[in-house]
Amino acid sequence: MWMYFLKRLGHGIPVLLTVATLTFGIMHLVPGGPFDQEKKLPPEIIANIEAKYHLDKPVWQQYLLYMKQILQGDMGPSYKYVGRDVSDIILEAFPVSLTLGLCAVLVTLGLGVPAGVLSAARQNSWVDHSCIFAATLGISLPSFVLGALLILLFSHQWHLLPPALWEGPKHVLMPAFALGAGFAGYIARLTRSTVIEVLGADYIRTARAKGLSETKVLLKHALSNSITPIVSVMGPLTAGLVTGSFVIEFIFSVPGMGNFFITAVTNRDYPLIMGVTLVYAVLIVLANIMVDLVYMKLDPRISLTRPKD
Repeated sequence: MWMYFLKRLGHGIPVLLTVATLTFGIMHLVPGGPFDQEKKLPPEIIANIEAKYHLDKPVWQQYLLYMKQILQGDMGPSYKYVGRDVSDIILEAFPVSLTLGLCAVLVTLGLGVPAGVLSAARQNSWVDHSCIFAATLGISLPSFVLGALLILLFSHQWHLLPPALWEGPKHVLMPAFALGAGFAGYIARLTRSTVIEVLGADYIRTARAKGLSETKVLLKHALSNSITPIVSVMGPLTAGLVTGSFVIEFIFSVPGMGNFFITAVTNRDYPLIMGVTLVYAVLIVLANIMVDLVYMKLDPRISLTRPKD
């Protein structure tokens, strides 16, 4: 297993290099620069600043210098947050984004899986139709619309939860729900379809013929054999929840990486954009590797190595 993990990790290195190269190139293709302001600075000051950050060099030299820094574990200084390194900002913001993402995963699984199982167990009933409607609504409703609606209702109308910031458990509830609700709808529909397929299998009929209760058949036999397709999407989905909270963090003023990323894009903070993007890319690569490892634990028939000819 460790050899497979290291091999997949090695395959992820070209992916990270490609992401870094594309991000670096796109940043420099966009018109404008990090020190362009409404009130123009004297040319001498701009020249000194660009020389300090190597922006006076050709783009290809800037790229090589940056990649050298990355290989040395240095993400460089932030242009916007003067006196702070990108690594320090990420170390401060990453636990916040990770906490929000994991809470959103709990919302996704806590709502999606039970709704999917209940919908499959009551197929074509009003319960099934209600679950499908709720799942479709969750998928269709953008997270930023849901977030604004939650703030309007739970903060301004009912005064139950704080509208923003990150100061305690109450501040986690609304952003986690807004982030995870759409994915919960997707998991509910996936769970419903897989459980319905499994319920038609021969071993389910055998279990029912033995006199097992419907609840035991559903949870022990049907759900346990339907978990593999759910796991297959939970890896990238978890990475997406941790890394896809840009708008939610901005709406709820959560001091995570997504909020810093939006500020960095607005201010053309090249090192911070690159640093956050690379961290997100690493998370996605690791999530996909973990999915394959979990596959092997859930189903020993799945081999992590190619069969020999």
